[in-house]
Amino acid sequence: MLTKFEFLGFIKTKILPFAIVALFGIAFLAVSARIWLPGDMMSPAPMN
Repeated sequence: MLTKFEFLGFIKTKILPFAIVALFGIAFLAVSARIWLPGDMMSPAPMN
């Protein structure tokens, strides 16, 4: 039973912070990709 709690501690201290940082990095790349888009693609879609 103790090994299960040790494994959960490993996930909480090693894997979870890495997953949070990786998710933030992916979101940052997706948002900053608008810099390289052509100017007409950066504007919102027309309504009509």
